Amino acid sequence: MIKAKSNVVCYHCGEDCQDDSISADDKTFCCAGCKTVYEILNGNDLCSYYSFEENKGVSVREIRDSSKYDYLDDTGIQKRLIDFTNKNISTISFFIPSIHCTSCIWLLEKLYKVNTGIISSKVNFPEKKIRITFDNSAISLKELVKTLTSIGYEPLISPDFQNNSIKKSKYQKKLYLKIGIAGFCLGNIMLLSFPEYLSMDSFIEDNIKTLFNYLNLLLSVPVFFYCASDYFTSAWNGLKKKFINIDVPVSLGLTALFVRSIYEIIYFNNAGFSDSLAGLVFLLLLGKLFQNKTYDTLNFERDYRSYFPISVTLKTDNAEKSIPVSNLKPRQNNNTE
Repeated sequence: MIKAKSNVVCYHCGEDCQDDSISADDKTFCCAGCKTVYEILNGNDLCSYYSFEENKGVSVREIRDSSKYDYLDDTGIQKRLIDFTNKNISTISFFIPSIHCTSCIWLLEKLYKVNTGIISSKVNFPEKKIRITFDNSAISLKELVKTLTSIGYEPLISPDFQNNSIKKSKYQKKLYLKIGIAGFCLGNIMLLSFPEYLSMDSFIEDNIKTLFNYLNLLLSVPVFFYCASDYFTSAWNGLKKKFINIDVPVSLGLTALFVRSIYEIIYFNNAGFSDSLAGLVFLLLLGKLFQNKTYDTLNFERDYRSYFPISVTLKTDNAEKSIPVSNLKPRQNNNTE
């Protein structure tokens, strides 16, 4: 006899239930995990979570092993994961793949109601990241991760996720700085070149015109040597490997503009092409910024180290201990001939 498919759905995640044996407050759940999440939300007056979209909770099919996150008690691991610590206040960022809708954002930004040790939490929805500020004297890093897991949002903890995020943040800051310098120089060069644009050269004294030209040349120096440095570096690295990449013609064009401007200003007292140089570099850097943001949004690739476990379970004398992979040492062979 074929058993008919149950029409009962889980109140939390919306998946089909085998039966109605797992229930609480006249609500049915597909597993003990979903029931536990509901009880946590209900106990902290967070059931408004279900009012955003019906049955949009994250399915929790099993209760996680409480010893799974013991490695987070290791101070070395904590230093690698935590972004900032000042006395009792710490800040950490997690990547949470299960963030998928507005109800997820609402719940994750109300974490301070689930645990009073959590001070604040901010979700970056496009990148599926959450930044949490917590009181490390009231809640440990392990307890914080277990809290997230208990409500169905287990973070993906990678050994080098935080380090890569820091490197990426530093690169972004450097790119913003270059864009700011290029934009500042471009604006001032164009301002000083207004008489040239309006064909008013004959109305300006030669010494004023010479001053403006040399000021334009001076403003183009940081644009050429600093803001455009990445293009020259990339072109040179390509040529060393006997490969012509896209930055080679870009570098040649920028060099031609800069050298020609010096020649025109020094020998003929003309305006040169400083505005074209600064404008080109500024637009190239803006394009790189938008390109990076697009890649960050669409990039699903991982570094090979992301597949390494962050900890292992070591069995010794019928006891189990979770230790970081970085602390593993090869076993010494004591056998002697």
